[in-house]
Amino acid sequence: MSDLDRLSDDERFLFDLVSTQSVSGNERCASEVFVRRASELGFDAHIDEVENAIAHRGPSDAPIHIVLLGHIDTVPGNIRVRVEDRILHGRGSVDAKGPLAAMLAGASRAELPDGVRLSVIGAVGEEAAGSIGARHLVETMSPSACIIGEPSAWDGVTLGYKGRLIVDASASIGNHHSAGEDLSACDRVHGWWQRVLDHVNTFNDGRTRAFDRIQATILDMDSCTDGMTQRANIRAGFRLPEDMGPAPLAWELSKLAQGEVRVECEGPECAYATDNNDPVVRAIRCAIRELGGTPRPKLKTGTADLNVVAPVWNCPIAAYGPGDSALDHTAHEHIDLDEFTRSIVVLESAIKLLADELVESSIESKYTDQAAI
Repeated sequence: MSDLDRLSDDERFLFDLVSTQSVSGNERCASEVFVRRASELGFDAHIDEVENAIAHRGPSDAPIHIVLLGHIDTVPGNIRVRVEDRILHGRGSVDAKGPLAAMLAGASRAELPDGVRLSVIGAVGEEAAGSIGARHLVETMSPSACIIGEPSAWDGVTLGYKGRLIVDASASIGNHHSAGEDLSACDRVHGWWQRVLDHVNTFNDGRTRAFDRIQATILDMDSCTDGMTQRANIRAGFRLPEDMGPAPLAWELSKLAQGEVRVECEGPECAYATDNNDPVVRAIRCAIRELGGTPRPKLKTGTADLNVVAPVWNCPIAAYGPGDSALDHTAHEHIDLDEFTRSIVVLESAIKLLADELVESSIESKYTDQAAI
């Protein structure tokens, strides 16, 4: 019997989902795989206007709505999809088809009290600056609570993510001899970057936690000349703490350009973090303990769809899912199927615990309001 023949139905679904390429902007085929599996599990499933894959359980008019929001797109990179010794290799196995598949399986098994609707969503475009899938959802849904599907390891729960800003800094000047006194286009862009690093280092001075610091990274750089004009460009990414928003940083970066460099910004996201008392966090922590684990709360230096939806939905929220996030976007991305299976059990329990608490809180609130009248 081969490794594939030994897979459970949930594991086989994950294998099929990972095998279906879905680089941002081309997610349709993967969304169809998700919808087929969700329908088999009894969900009311469809693909929406922007190609998010959506599966529902429970009445559409339920007063309590829990959303499990993962993403179905991946970054580019062809990793041969295979299972070896219970390890599934493939692009997206960790980020974030593993968490998405686990959420669908856990949601299909969870016992729901009356008055609860449960939705599992594979959003498109999370790996792109625009997060088109999540931005569409914030306009069409207003859930009571949300679990974001991102790798945290089966015994971890992610409380928050840093903010983000992506910047293109460019210089274009008339060509001149290198023996002259004028700065080249490369000199100007490099000088801007050095001033930026000085500013970042000043901001970070005395801050010991990575979550509290600005991270500045050159993502790409290039230069060229046609003999008449010199051009140089740096594309940089900034990860931002809670007390540094993308707008103030964008203003400072433009100021540091000193009129020599053109600065254009995109993909702004503010940092967001909850705490251990959040109902979603409590439910996940309790479910981890039930399975014999010790919950590990985490703050991530990356950015996720949590940053997009949390400020708008303003509901209990945290991120959870199997996998080692250190493997995100790498050439060695893989997931342990035993961990994947454990995370399904955690999610099944956490969903029930969360639903029960939300129903109880709703009933208590109703009686409190009646007493006030």
